[in-house]
Amino acid sequence: MAEVKNSAPARGGGWTRFVTARPRLSLLVALVISGLAVLAGGGVADRMGSGGWEDPDAESTYATKVLEREFPASQPNLLLLVEAPKGRVDDPAVAAEARRLTERLDAEPGVSGIGSYWGTGAPALRSEDGRQAVIAARVEGDEKAAGEILERIAPEYRGTHGPVEVSVGGPLAVQHEMQTVIQEDLLRAEMIALPVTLVLLVMVFGSAVAALLPLGIGIVAILGTNAVLRGLTEFTDVSVFAQNLTTALGLGLAIDYALFVVRRFREELAGGADTRTAIGTTLRTAGRTVLFSALTVAVSLAAMLVFPQYFLRSFAYAGIAVVLLAAAAALILLPAALMLLGDRVNALDLRRLFRRRRAGAEPATTGEAGAGWARAAGLVMRRAPVFAVATATGLVLLGLPFLGVNFGTVDDRQLPTTAESRVVQDELRESFPGSPGGGLTVLAEGGATPDEYAGYRDRIQGLDGIARVDGPVTRDGGASGVAAGGEGHAYFTVVPEGEGVGATAQSVVGELRAAPAPFDTSVTGAAAVLVDSKDAIADRLPWALAIIVVVTLLLVFLLTGSVVIPIQAVVLNALSLTAMFGAVVWVFQDGHLSGLLGFTPTGDIETNLPVLMFCVAFGLSMDYGVFLLSRIKEEYDETGDHDHAVRFGLRHTGGLITAAAVILAVVMVAIGTSRVTNTKMLGLGVALAVLMDAMVVRSLLVPSVMKLTGRLTWWAPGPLRRFHDRFGISEGGAPAPGPAPSPVPAAERDKESVGG
Repeated sequence: MAEVKNSAPARGGGWTRFVTARPRLSLLVALVISGLAVLAGGGVADRMGSGGWEDPDAESTYATKVLEREFPASQPNLLLLVEAPKGRVDDPAVAAEARRLTERLDAEPGVSGIGSYWGTGAPALRSEDGRQAVIAARVEGDEKAAGEILERIAPEYRGTHGPVEVSVGGPLAVQHEMQTVIQEDLLRAEMIALPVTLVLLVMVFGSAVAALLPLGIGIVAILGTNAVLRGLTEFTDVSVFAQNLTTALGLGLAIDYALFVVRRFREELAGGADTRTAIGTTLRTAGRTVLFSALTVAVSLAAMLVFPQYFLRSFAYAGIAVVLLAAAAALILLPAALMLLGDRVNALDLRRLFRRRRAGAEPATTGEAGAGWARAAGLVMRRAPVFAVATATGLVLLGLPFLGVNFGTVDDRQLPTTAESRVVQDELRESFPGSPGGGLTVLAEGGATPDEYAGYRDRIQGLDGIARVDGPVTRDGGASGVAAGGEGHAYFTVVPEGEGVGATAQSVVGELRAAPAPFDTSVTGAAAVLVDSKDAIADRLPWALAIIVVVTLLLVFLLTGSVVIPIQAVVLNALSLTAMFGAVVWVFQDGHLSGLLGFTPTGDIETNLPVLMFCVAFGLSMDYGVFLLSRIKEEYDETGDHDHAVRFGLRHTGGLITAAAVILAVVMVAIGTSRVTNTKMLGLGVALAVLMDAMVVRSLLVPSVMKLTGRLTWWAPGPLRRFHDRFGISEGGAPAPGPAPSPVPAAERDKESVGG
């Protein structure tokens, strides 16, 4: 059916005049700004951190900071694993070299709290076979300062020293190596994603010129976001993981928006419009859709700002910046480029090489290209109850594994097995007694008598789930607990039964915090950090969900004028994420496919990851939802025929949405090739969610549900309808005053349903 517009093209629209008045100047300014962004964003990864998983206001965080200050040796973040390849660690020559290394490390600026097996004789610092032992130290300063010290001293200790071999490990080395691996993996992902994306864009557009436009917009968005993140590092902590989202969304969303704009521009040119008129119509229709889409995605990502962990907040910073920059580039730079190109946007049509091989074959028209989607929509709508129930049931079943999720913390097993710091931690787990990293520390403040300390130790020793209590350790080395400054500080080490962050250890955290004491106590340790992180997320999650749902409902209402469609959009988007969450647990927690994908399953999922993946995937789902709904709404305003509008919308956007989803999935899979497990989980999980949304939810669930709700789909109460008439915006703009649109003729409906 020929596409009919309800109003004359807005050649002289203000925005059209603005973006097309001086296109060469606009592109030149963009080129200069991009060059400045390269300079401003250079070295941004070196200023980022690899932590941010914990709540900065939690009890465990407070206790850790006090212990670092008062008892540096209690919180070592640097471990030197000393191995005697041809002897044992107690051999005189080995012991002498180890003591020399310990003294040398103690003299390093910025290093304190030195302890070693050769100085203390502690069995926990010696391997069970007697061939390895540990030197522990505290590198002072924040994450960045400590990392710089590590970079300076690590090469001096790593390697062979007389009769011993030294490897560098500990939490600080793990964080530093994780940061390095992420940077290397991101560069490799970009090298994979860019050429593959270009090939896919050529397949979608045919024209090499048209294919380069979305890629250019994506590069501008990525460079601009890196500059923004570089500026933010001057004021706040930013996670290095956020760079992965910058690349993924920078390419993915910029390509989505550019696809939508360029596709509509080419349709207008094919319909006989001149270049300026085609740009005006494109901005008035597809441009408004891009703006709404960018707002919905930005809102989903902005919801992460309510959480205290800077890991999550970093993704909000990066996500908001890259979404807004991608939309701005698509609505300012892209029209300027199209103004200069005009009909040449179709130049270098590489598909002609294939069409020439088909004797007598004619190029497919736009209508013929969407005929398959129209037929599919017709089939789904004729069997709407079957498709709706079957699809929804299947999605729910795919999400069932998530009911068995276990939440945990990040550790060295995120790294590949060959990473030096991972090798050190593996040796500690497998060859040393005890549970390295699994203990809890109780900080005691306020001072106490030896009898009070002993009474408290005996009291907590009797709690369920505790294997051993050591201490107290005081500032003066005795039991009085009175520090030189007059304020008493001491700490106890508590070893829980079972795994260091297992259910028993988490239960022990609560018991220790509830236990009465004659002084102030604070509990820290891996299990305590996990408990506090889970509490922080549970406390803020309702607010984040409320922000996403309320703003999404409002934006979709402003787009459609319906109160039913926004509810459908939220529910169906949530359903589209079930497969992602189910797969995350089945694969990354339970370990299925771990050999194929190359990671070490730990039996849990890091607490922050599901929140991050939900916000990112929900926003991207809304991105595709807005594209589809806007075209359905535009046609419904033209014809007043609900069923025809749904078929029309799917016919004209189904291929586009699928192409955009495949391209974004390619980018996310490239991110998912990372050697860091959480980055792999994010990339592959979001790729699955995007494909499920585009190929299942938009193709099967949306048309079947909209068929079942019928004309009720467009209902809104009188006051809200009047509000939308005044303030609402749709892709086609406000309809001109006049009589209600007439339904499309039956003959045209039949023709549309079969794609003719």
